Amino acid sequence: MAFLIDLWLPILLSAILVFIASSIIHMVIKSHNKDYTKLGNEDEVLAGMRSQNLKPGDYVFPYCIDMKEMGSEEMQAKYNQGPVGFMTVMPNGMWTMGKTLTQWFLYALLIAVLIAYAAYHALPAGADYMTVFRLVAVICILPYGFGEFPQSIWKGQSWGTTRRFLVDGLVYALLTAGTFAWLWPAAAQ
Repeated sequence: MAFLIDLWLPILLSAILVFIASSIIHMVIKSHNKDYTKLGNEDEVLAGMRSQNLKPGDYVFPYCIDMKEMGSEEMQAKYNQGPVGFMTVMPNGMWTMGKTLTQWFLYALLIAVLIAYAAYHALPAGADYMTVFRLVAVICILPYGFGEFPQSIWKGQSWGTTRRFLVDGLVYALLTAGTFAWLWPAAAQ
C-alpha cells in the first residue's frame, strides 16, 4: 500500500482531470451527440414496449437460447426478417446525473489507483518524465480507449462511436500520463 502514500496526489489529480475533460467532451464539445439516432416511429415503438411491461435489464432480439436453436430454419428466418439488436431497458424516470457522475468519477479514481499500482511496481522512484509518461499512457488508454471495442465487435455499436471513445481515451491517457510523470516521486537522496 506504499504506492497509495507515494502517489495519492497524481491518483486524485488525474481522476479530477479526466472527470473535467470528459465533462468538456460530452457537454461542451458534444462529440458524442452522433452516437445515437431517434427511431422514426418512436411513439409507436415505446407504446408497444410499454404494453410488454418490460423490466429493467438487457435484451437481445431475436432471442435465441443456444447455437443449436440459432441453426433452425425458424430462427434464421427471424434473423433475416429483422430487426436484429441489443437493448438495455433502464428503470422508468429521469436519470439522476449526480449518481451517474459520481460513479464516473469513482471509475476514474479506480483506474488511477490501478495505474499507480502498476507503475509503482514497474518504475523506480526518480524515473524520468518520458519513461513514466509512456508507461502510464499505454496502461491508461486500455480501459478508457479500448474498452468500447467489444461493443462494436459483439453488439453492433457503430465503429464511429467506438472511434470517438478511443479519441476520448487518448485524451484521458495523455492527461493521466502527464500528471503521473509530473508528480512522480523523486529518488531517495
